[in-house]
Amino acid sequence: MIDTNNKDEDNKVEKSNKNSMKNFINEWAVPIISAIILAFLINKFLLFKVLIPSESMVPTLNVGDRLFVTRVYNLDKLKRGDIIVFYSEELQDSLIKRLIGLPGDKVKIENGIVSVNGEELQEEYIGATDKFNGEYEVPEGKYFFLGDNRLWSKDSRYWINPYISKEDIKGKAQIKVYPFNELGKIK
Repeated sequence: MIDTNNKDEDNKVEKSNKNSMKNFINEWAVPIISAIILAFLINKFLLFKVLIPSESMVPTLNVGDRLFVTRVYNLDKLKRGDIIVFYSEELQDSLIKRLIGLPGDKVKIENGIVSVNGEELQEEYIGATDKFNGEYEVPEGKYFFLGDNRLWSKDSRYWINPYISKEDIKGKAQIKVYPFNELGKIK
């Protein structure tokens, strides 16, 4: 005689195992994979995190600060004074500096005082000043950058090619996320 109770019991256990695997996939695997894909897309197309490695932007940004940076797709929205992440072909590195000269601007630095198109900039964000002198005419499609800590910043003033191409602009610094006591919008 065949024992049908055992077969029914085996089928129930098999269905239960299939249901628990299906539940695991639906409740854990799908959300985790979705979160990973979403994080990748956000990082690739919307924003990314940077770590400040040097003193060139003190007092605005300090060594070890962490920021969220939004990707820049419309360069026409960049303004003088924005803090920008860009790639320097000359230095073969990504940098973060303050945007001073837009395409077509005439930048003049006299005893450390910066003027753009004949108008002196009001730079309350400056850390240590210097007595640098120089004049620059920013070509079309290029940008001119300075660090806030002028005495220690190796920026456009000291590069062989002082201008950064529009293709090398990566993002605009938006929010400081670390240290936590300084959490907030970057100015």
